[in-house]
Amino acid sequence: MTLSFFDQFSLTSYLGVPLIALALTLPWVLFPAPKTRCSNNRLLTLQAWFIRQFTHQLFLPINKAGHKWALLLASLLIFLITLNLLGILPYTFTPTTQLSMNMGFAVPLWLATVLIGVRHQLTHTLAHFLPVGTPGPLIPILIIIETISLFIRPIALGVRLTANLTAGHLLIQLISTAAFHMFFIMPTVSALTVILLLLLSVLELAVAVIQAYVFVLLVSLYLQESV
Repeated sequence: MTLSFFDQFSLTSYLGVPLIALALTLPWVLFPAPKTRCSNNRLLTLQAWFIRQFTHQLFLPINKAGHKWALLLASLLIFLITLNLLGILPYTFTPTTQLSMNMGFAVPLWLATVLIGVRHQLTHTLAHFLPVGTPGPLIPILIIIETISLFIRPIALGVRLTANLTAGHLLIQLISTAAFHMFFIMPTVSALTVILLLLLSVLELAVAVIQAYVFVLLVSLYLQESV
């Protein structure tokens, strides 16, 4: 019986324990907690340097009122990067390929930025629905378009992360399956396919990091419009 290529993305359990719950706890186990005192641990030093550089670049154009989100977004970035990278390892489960989980991240963050904008800058937030100088006949159409674009933001966040990771995993599985079946028929072509598979794996590593960064970056852009 030929299994579907999408079986690797199905929610599975082992000994009654959902693997998605186990995968979600791994980032908190792998990364040590930062400490206030000086430490000669290289991992802690590298982790602190990465968080400091990331938060500095991300919150540079944002007002001081939005700097309260620094800890949340930095933790979210490290969490997503870890889950994406762990999913590339063999016999592992990638929670970020589940649209329901990504939407669970995207919707509350997007809704929080909208509520912050409505609370602190109501006039500025409503001004986004109607640009200055819009002709009268186009006012209803533009309001509808801007409203749709506002509500489609969390969907774009979740679908972008899910689609990019799912496509990469499927492509790796397709190429590896082709290389395995061509090994005895066309060894030369199979060897070239393995080289292509290695290059694609390196690309998938970059995609795992970039997509996590893009997710957090878009949330910060939505926050910038609200503070």
